[in-house]
Amino acid sequence: MTADQSARPWLDPDRSTTERVELLLAQMTLAEKVGQTHQVANIHPDDDAAQLAGGRIGSSLFASGATGGNERDEGVLAANIDAAQRHAVEASRLGIPVLFGRDVIHGHRTVCPIPLGLAASFDVGLVEEVAAVAAAEAVVDGVAWTFAPMVDLSEEPRWGRVAESLGETPVLSGRLAAAMVKGFQGDDPSDPDHIAACAKHFAGYGLSAGGRDYDTVSVGENTLRNLHLRPFKAAVDAGVATIMAAFNDVDGTPMHAHRHLLRDVLKGEWGFDGVVVADWNGIGQLVHQGVAADLREAALLAIEAGVDLDMCSGSYAAHLAELVESGEVDEALVDGAVRRLLTLKFRLGLFDRPYVGEPIRSNAPTDASRATALRAAHAAHVLVSNNGILPLAPGAGTVHLTGPYAEAAEELFGTWTLDGRGEDVVAPATAFRARLGGEQLLVSDGRFSDRSVQQVRNADVTVAVVGEHPWRSGEANSVTDIGLPAGQLEHLRQLSRIGKPLVVVVYTGRPLELGDVLDLADAVLVVWHPGVEAGNALADIVFGDVAPHGRLPMTFPRTTGHIPTSTHQRPTGRLIELHEEGRQGRYLDDQVFPRLPFGYGLTYTSFEYGELRTVGGTELSGAGEVVVEIDVTNTGDRAGREVVQLSFRDPVAQVTRPLVELVDWAFLDLAPGEKGTASFTVRADQFAYFGTDNTTRVDAGEIVLVAGPDALHGSRLSLRVNP
Repeated sequence: MTADQSARPWLDPDRSTTERVELLLAQMTLAEKVGQTHQVANIHPDDDAAQLAGGRIGSSLFASGATGGNERDEGVLAANIDAAQRHAVEASRLGIPVLFGRDVIHGHRTVCPIPLGLAASFDVGLVEEVAAVAAAEAVVDGVAWTFAPMVDLSEEPRWGRVAESLGETPVLSGRLAAAMVKGFQGDDPSDPDHIAACAKHFAGYGLSAGGRDYDTVSVGENTLRNLHLRPFKAAVDAGVATIMAAFNDVDGTPMHAHRHLLRDVLKGEWGFDGVVVADWNGIGQLVHQGVAADLREAALLAIEAGVDLDMCSGSYAAHLAELVESGEVDEALVDGAVRRLLTLKFRLGLFDRPYVGEPIRSNAPTDASRATALRAAHAAHVLVSNNGILPLAPGAGTVHLTGPYAEAAEELFGTWTLDGRGEDVVAPATAFRARLGGEQLLVSDGRFSDRSVQQVRNADVTVAVVGEHPWRSGEANSVTDIGLPAGQLEHLRQLSRIGKPLVVVVYTGRPLELGDVLDLADAVLVVWHPGVEAGNALADIVFGDVAPHGRLPMTFPRTTGHIPTSTHQRPTGRLIELHEEGRQGRYLDDQVFPRLPFGYGLTYTSFEYGELRTVGGTELSGAGEVVVEIDVTNTGDRAGREVVQLSFRDPVAQVTRPLVELVDWAFLDLAPGEKGTASFTVRADQFAYFGTDNTTRVDAGEIVLVAGPDALHGSRLSLRVNP
């Protein structure tokens, strides 16, 4: 043991984390404790030296600390972090390092598809790999913590933040959230190549009224438990280090003051032992939400509710010590928050390795990281219509590439990308030129124009790349109309009128109204903003090197007026079945069921489904299992992947249950003419739900299983559950 470790025994790495935390906590003054609960946006090492040395800053949001210059330059982030860390570690009484976080949402330098694009893969292993690559790149810049995954469920595509989500269903979002947690954190968060994850936004944020960001949420606890809390529970079970409170209220109680959900359910019932972090100024916004008169009262409400770390409002720094000294807040609540924060820092190895040091490697994209990004980008392409024009054959003739994203680069990163660089992106035109050369490719000028219409006549096929700019999705980017941006549909109509084959590629961060596009085009690809390998992935798909295999992780409403529509829908007193759609409906002027349901996606072959069957009976008792199987045959002339989706419906329950709920899925990669079998092991606890008393239950009775290619179609089978 060194002399420093003797004087400050919490620095001894041979002691247990619990022992080190308690030794340190016992030595802390109230002011030093409060300092650990205070997070700032940026740290400027020189300007903030006294604050750091005094232990009055616990963490930084942006992991930049830049005092000028271009923080994108290699080494700048790390150098500023180390400069700040020296003040906190070497000049302070206790030597507590600062925790530096940064938004590493879907890649760091190697930008992969937006989370909704990752969800389109349905591929747990791929999503874990993407998160691991991002973590390994982020640590080079000194990042120790990311604010991902976002697991808010939504049936509201007007809400821009659906781009950050992992889909609309609890099972898909939960499994992929757990995969991201594992990818970011690894088996041991102190591993130098891993960082802490954060599941957000707890809870119900995806239900913001009208799809307006930060708006109110009217929802009961039963719906929260049966839908919106489930992905968070999956993240907690996966060991997520932190959870972020949501901006919204829940039925009148803002989440940053929601003692029941944060302290009773999350920390108590679920046993979550990590850190609950506020969202940006979330505690301060309690004043705007009308439940706190000032920041002092806001701090009181938040610490009592269970918010451990104040992100950027300054409420805890200004008022928490005073609230304890006046007797209004029990110091044990502050101790609990600080204990969690210190535990996180010890678990991350920050006390033992506080400095980044000289970067041991560049975090620029490598062949390996690009290969991961390319596989993820392939899966972010969802073929939603095709009359046979795709894939383009080698002898297809001259290809005309047009549209606002034909030569786009950084625009294809998608929302929430801080560290990607436009020069790393392969644009669609670049990839098409590499594939076809100059003679077979015509490229319009990057925007729709009269020239692009004229080029249609000179080409054998037009590929029009349209859709949303990243500025139109993500936080604070809600819309009232989910149609294509202004002018794009009109121009597609002009292109279509000429009568030449038209392929439309729709880059997007949300489900869009695509009815007219589907009618105009010979093929439509929905592509969730795909990242650095955008162009290569598109060329691979369009020219058939890779068959499309992405599936829609959210329902596409027929129109904006159909919102909300999703797999969350529950039976009403007058149920409409799919086969009755032409005779009755909820609307006079349109059908009800979506044209592009959850899970939908085509490929370059066709599949035929057999009948769903059981292996060993249809009774599911106690802790037993039943295996169900379905045969799928590739009836086309190309190899392809089918994502076989198993859903269920509980016809009679204590509360209304969804009409269809995803329970599992399986991949079948089949050669032409090949028959494969998708096999699922089913347990009674997969049909558990929260009843009227908000406790979990499994009922005796019928469960209807459906296996098929999407949420609307499939083969049915009834099981009898005897719990």
